[in-house]
This record gives sequence, structure tokens and C-alpha cells, in this order.
Amino acid sequence: MSFWPGEKLRYAETHFKFKLPWSLLYKPWPEIIFDAPFQFVPGIEPYLWIVVRDADHFPTTIKSAEIVLKTRAQDAQQDALQLQDVPQPDIIICKELNIEVREQMKFIPLALGKIPAGLYEAHCKLTVEREGKSQTFERWNLPRLKHVPLRFKVLNEMPPIAPGYAAGEMHCHTHYSADHVEYGATPEVLQLAAKAVGLDFVSCTDHAYDFAFTQEDYTKEADSPVPRFQKLREEIAALPVKDENGNDMPLMLAGEEVSAGNSKGENVHMTVLAPEGYLPGLGDCGRYWLENRPTRSIKQILNMTEAHCFAAHPFQQMGMLEKFVFRRGYWKPEDLQLKNKHSIRGLQFWNGIRDEGFKLGREFWINELGKGNYLLPIGGNDAHGDLNSMTAVDLPLISLKHTRAHTFGNVRTVIKLDERTGEALQTRDVLSLADINAAFAADNCYITDGPALWWERDNNGITFHARSNKETGGGFRYVRIYGRRIQPNGKLAPEEEVMIGSQVATPDHADITVATLGFAYVRAECETATGKFALTSAAKLL
Repeated sequence: MSFWPGEKLRYAETHFKFKLPWSLLYKPWPEIIFDAPFQFVPGIEPYLWIVVRDADHFPTTIKSAEIVLKTRAQDAQQDALQLQDVPQPDIIICKELNIEVREQMKFIPLALGKIPAGLYEAHCKLTVEREGKSQTFERWNLPRLKHVPLRFKVLNEMPPIAPGYAAGEMHCHTHYSADHVEYGATPEVLQLAAKAVGLDFVSCTDHAYDFAFTQEDYTKEADSPVPRFQKLREEIAALPVKDENGNDMPLMLAGEEVSAGNSKGENVHMTVLAPEGYLPGLGDCGRYWLENRPTRSIKQILNMTEAHCFAAHPFQQMGMLEKFVFRRGYWKPEDLQLKNKHSIRGLQFWNGIRDEGFKLGREFWINELGKGNYLLPIGGNDAHGDLNSMTAVDLPLISLKHTRAHTFGNVRTVIKLDERTGEALQTRDVLSLADINAAFAADNCYITDGPALWWERDNNGITFHARSNKETGGGFRYVRIYGRRIQPNGKLAPEEEVMIGSQVATPDHADITVATLGFAYVRAECETATGKFALTSAAKLL
């Protein structure tokens, strides 16, 4: 951060030159990284992206690229998946590019051609030139950050999904959220990535506060945030609904991540699914030093829209700096506004990784179920254009960090469509926002980073279905079914219980009907042999 008197609060990015006499991150080059979707479903030929940011300040020529693809035959996970019985020779791809880049953000695709199914590490080398100086680097030119290869899978078969359901990314950011710290990607790039990883829809949830500042200078207020929000909607509306072969393209939605005030006057985040117009929220934007009170309360935001709203990463852990500088807090039961005409529809407690925030958020959700509040579980990744891994500021002016925790499309929310919609999609009709809204108004969904796990109501009660395949780990370590009883006094039991139908060490295909007499609801969780996880919404028993 810059603490020079009179300057606005700023994070360190490699191309910023502060008034301070030093910065270990400053480089007079654009930020350049290689990126790629974390997996490619059958029918999609693998590719990489060269991502160049802020070349409008530092025009640069991308001279040549060399990519070495190594199969990960000795990786323990690959051995378990048995994707390749014999290690394959390295695949070496060299490309002469000579592309001059002057844009603020540019994505340059590099096709890899047809390669066998398997797990790969891509060791990428790029040569660039600027003002007569040449530079060659691996993976990225970010200073003081260890080079880490890309990792991706080329799949033998499609990821498992329940019939009549649609899989989506519920929390991600486009280039309209790009600022000093965070990247983003164009809606076009995200749609292509969604197609590659096997998604049906994407909710682009850019920060409300980023719409309020200009893209040319992230610290300069725009005359109004509405035009930038409208540009996102127009950019998404212009995307194709079919590819060149007539196949469906993922449905892209212009959503928003709004900073709103909780019951303690702290900033929390809520994602909104395709709102009718811009919703304000600048409380924790970081541009005004300690002027960090929420712009609107949660209730006020809910009353400004009819769109489905979700508590975003309600218990994501934070440090004292975030609490003090950004006035950030956690969600409370009263923040859900369940007695309000328009309330929170679900909790996005799975935010790319099963960490402490996931654990606390899951407990919060289960506690609400115990009160008879049937909120939906929501999964997302909070990816800021991060298709394979994330880079960000660790210590301002000093160091950067890298993590694979927030990868676009990895954790997905899978929703049950109306039967007529599900059948129509089989005949190539296009998925619509109305279909998505109807699904979230209902009660049947699951969240997953691999296996399919869902429930059906029938004459016998509730039947749970679990499906996996080799790429998601084969058999299940467990399929665990939870229920909450109705006590003789009519109240719900204080705790859930594990039901008799639960299974351990089960094959990759399980169908379990459970006796539900005396229970208020049942739900299920599962984990595959390689740690892939899924969790269903609660099936309320009528």
C-alpha cells in the first residue's frame, strides 16, 4: 500500500511506481501470464491463453512461445484414476507469434491440437520484447514469484451430472472487476472456458464498487456506475448461443456482487443473479481509506431487486487489516431477512475450497435447516479470470502469492430444471434466464467439484442417487445421508442424525431409498476415492 500523505489507498501492482523510494514488485513491463481451463471435456481441443495486462502503459511485442506438455503418469491421483497406463512422451509445441500488444487487457489463444486424454503439466516459456529489450520467462513475468506449471485434464468422458439438471458457475468476475490487485476475463473468454470445463451457465458477479470507478484509473470515480454495468450486460447479450457446429454455448448472465451492511453495520458480500439494474455497494471498495461504512443495508438491497440473492462466502476468514480498513464482517441469522418479502435464497459457503470458511458456512446452513429455513447450498469459486490458478498480492509492495483455490468452474452448483425444460434441452433448445430463476425458486440442487449427487421424491419417499467416473475418482469413500427428526412436541430435533441407508466404500453408482417417516427433511453428502465432494440441498418432507 502507499502511505504517502495525500495519496488514496492503493495496493501494490507490479507496474505501479509509487512516491515511496522502493518497491520490490515494480517492473516497467505489463503483467503477462499463461492460463488455461483446468479441464477439457470430450470434443473440445485443448488450448492456452497468454494474458497481457496494462500494455496500454507498456506496449510490448509477444515474440514466441514454447509449451512442453508432460503427462503426470507418476502422480498418485492419476494412478488412482488410471487415465493413462503408460507414461507418454513429452509434447513440445513452438509458436512464432510477433504480436504487438497495446491494450489494457488482452487474451491471446494458443491451440494445442488433439492430445490424448490424461493429466498434464504445461511448462510454458514466453519471449517478449519492449523498447529494444528482450525478456524470456516461464509461466509469468511476475517478480519474486516461483514459476509453477499449468495443470489440466483432458477427459475421456463428460463429468457426471444428474439427468435434467444444469451445472453452473455462481461466483466469478469479468474484466469489469479488474483493479490494482485482481484480474478478470472478458465474458467471451469465460464463455469459452465454461464450454471447455463442461458448464451450462455462468453468473458473472462483478463488484458493485468496481462499476463505480473507471477502467482507465481504478481510483477515479466514474460519473455513474450504471453505464459500465450496462456495458457488461450488452457484452454478454452479444455472445453467441450456438457454436460453429450448432452446439449450445453456455448461458452467460450479468450478475453482481454487492457490498451490503449486515446487522452490525459491517460490510458483507451478496451475489445477485441477473438483477434488473445496477445495485450500489461501495463500503469496502478500499478507495476512501477509513470511510468504509456500508452504502446500503442487506434489507435495502433486497428491496431494490426481485432477482435471487445469495450470501457470498458468509464465513470466509479474514485478517485484522480487512476488518479494520474495509470494515468487513460475517453473516448473522438476522441478515438473511427471512421474514422480509424478498429474502436471501441461498448460502454460497463453498467458495472454491473446503477450508474453515466452508466448515463454518456449512454449520450455519445446517443450523438454519434446523429452524425450518430451507436455504439452498450454493457453490462457486470467486475466480477473477483465474482459469487454472490465482495470483494476487500477498504483502503490498513486497510479495505476491499463488494458489489453486479459486479456479473458474471447479466448484459448480447443479440445479434441477423443470421437466419440460430438461426435455427441451435434449432437443437442443437454448437454456434461458427464466429456466434458471425457476430452478432457484425450487428446492432441488447440489454442489460439487466432481461427482453427481441428487435426490428424487417418489411414492416410497426420497431416493438418493450418486454417480462418479474414473476422472472424478471412481468409487465412493462414503455416501452419507443425514436427516432431522420431528420431536413429539412438533419441534425439530436439535441435531441431525446419520441415517441407516448411508454407505461406505461403495461403487461409483449408488441408488439409495431411505425411510423418512418422522423426519422433517433429509439430505446427503459424498466423497470419492480421490477426495472429490458433493452435497445436496435438503429434501423437505411434506
